[in-house]
Amino acid sequence: MTISSGAAIEAKGWGWRHPGREAWAVRGLDLHIDPGERVLLLGASGAGKSTLLAALAGILDASGGGESEGELRVDGRLPQSARDAVGIVFQDPEAQLVMARAGDDVAFGLENHCVPTEAIWPRVHRALAQVQFPYAEDHSTAALSGGEKQRLAIAGALALRPHLLLLDEPTANLDLSHQATLLTLVRNRCDQHRAAALVVTHDINLAAQFADNILLMKQGKTVHYGGPAEVLRPEILQEVFEIRVLVDAHPVTGGPRVTPIHEPIR
Repeated sequence: MTISSGAAIEAKGWGWRHPGREAWAVRGLDLHIDPGERVLLLGASGAGKSTLLAALAGILDASGGGESEGELRVDGRLPQSARDAVGIVFQDPEAQLVMARAGDDVAFGLENHCVPTEAIWPRVHRALAQVQFPYAEDHSTAALSGGEKQRLAIAGALALRPHLLLLDEPTANLDLSHQATLLTLVRNRCDQHRAAALVVTHDINLAAQFADNILLMKQGKTVHYGGPAEVLRPEILQEVFEIRVLVDAHPVTGGPRVTPIHEPIR
């Protein structure tokens, strides 16, 4: 099947319950994301954000006792059939690196996607340069810092030229400079190639600058979905995070800026 330049996402009443759990990790999700759209997933820990990313990546397995309901599609296909269109970066980059040398790790995904041999290493070199990887391709992955492993994992996802990018806390181990570089790379992938991007983050202000839309989740359910100015309102954020916040205009971008007030709601 020929894949378009970007993958649309459609969820209709979708839910997932992990094996042995009474509570659903996600339930009743209705969502439509167009190709080229950048969406941030926000919510407290345990809201179901990582579960949704895993489902879209096609790596949730119902045969192990998990239970699903509703419909979830990536470019009109079941996620398990659309893995060739998806690039994912997990929350823990340590779990994603599989090869002893940095270049081989990026090449590994390309080989699994049956990229022609002569095209693999040019794409490896380009992806490593894009994330400003500071070492040669034969550098040991075991010798990398947490941030360097994160950048290598991101390079592996970008090298695939995915139609859907799924990033779970991709900036957690990065300094400010490399956070900006990553967001520019993702934005370019979306704008120039119409790839869709879903990014899980706890950095609300980062979300406000980057996102077309924000999906705000709590205990497996959608609380709000819309643009940053629509979603990042004090009463909505207090409902989800149970902390008082101040929302004002960012002095440079003009978008919403969120400042937590460290006083618990009684």
